[in-house]
Amino acid sequence: MAKVFKKTSGNGGLTLYLGKRDYVDHVDKVDRVDGVVKLDPADFGDRKVFVQLACAFRYGSDDLDVMGLCFRKDIWMQQTQLYPNGEKPALSAMHDTLLKKAGDNAHPFSFEIPNNLPCSVSLQPGPDDKGKACGVDFEIKTYLAKEKNNPDEKIEKKDTARLVIRKIQYAPSQVGAGPKADICKSFMMSDKPVHLEASMEKDLYFHGEAIPIKIKIKNESNKTVKKIKISVDQTTDIVLYSADKYTKCVLNQEFGETVDSNGSFDNTLTITPLLADNKEKRGLALDGRLKDEDTNLASTTMLRQGVEKEVLGILVSYKIKINLMVAGGGDVTLELPLNLMHPKPEGIFFTL
Repeated sequence: MAKVFKKTSGNGGLTLYLGKRDYVDHVDKVDRVDGVVKLDPADFGDRKVFVQLACAFRYGSDDLDVMGLCFRKDIWMQQTQLYPNGEKPALSAMHDTLLKKAGDNAHPFSFEIPNNLPCSVSLQPGPDDKGKACGVDFEIKTYLAKEKNNPDEKIEKKDTARLVIRKIQYAPSQVGAGPKADICKSFMMSDKPVHLEASMEKDLYFHGEAIPIKIKIKNESNKTVKKIKISVDQTTDIVLYSADKYTKCVLNQEFGETVDSNGSFDNTLTITPLLADNKEKRGLALDGRLKDEDTNLASTTMLRQGVEKEVLGILVSYKIKINLMVAGGGDVTLELPLNLMHPKPEGIFFTL
């Protein structure tokens, strides 16, 4: 293990240790969260030590909490008592490493993340927005309290230590055949139609990878196809109290190819949707960040079959629109689904 992540409470009595901050959702299961808390109980008094993992939707700045407004809704939470008489999990190799690192008076803990929870996603703030970004995040917190769940008990900030972690997904090992669609559209004042067919080589592409789209046009009409426009839409589905779905365009590219009456076109056009071209778009879904590190457009959410209605949080999907601009006739439009994800680092194996 190359790095250990740790955070100490303001009073110095609690130190939280983790061996990693990215936990992979393999669709059928999620990596277990194994950690350790080192204790210095000199000033604990009659207070106990708890540790919790919470998945929450953040939809406002922490700065507003001073007004008594809560802009964080817990989607899921699990907590356990560590001290005194804490529950002891079955020790893993990660626990052994962290216990050696932490030394004396260290207590292990484990959490299982349900696979119906969303992945970590942040919504891009506007240029003038301050504070933490809205979105879904996962946080491990260890704290001192007299009781496990007493809403009237105030827990001081100095008596807590927190680390944000990420639930992430990687592209499956097997890539499937790409989507294909076709349409035939007739126009007024023209006896014959325009045929459009579009296809892709595979059903999944990596962030930053060029996406070739094979386009075939057969123009039997008396109109001229002036140009081809390709766009990519990101649809963000926010499921909390009620569903809230909105779509933002992340790529809009025009190609000057023309197809005259009774002409044809058979070629491949390439696009690459990137966050770098969308930095000013407020509310765009991005992969979750740790601190202010750079990120990318949010990955497509992969779900187990039948689990869609159980998931709370943010679901992300993409679609490609191919649009033929026809002189004096309007548009011919076709849509293809697009999956955008990260490749798996070496050493992680799973299949969908």
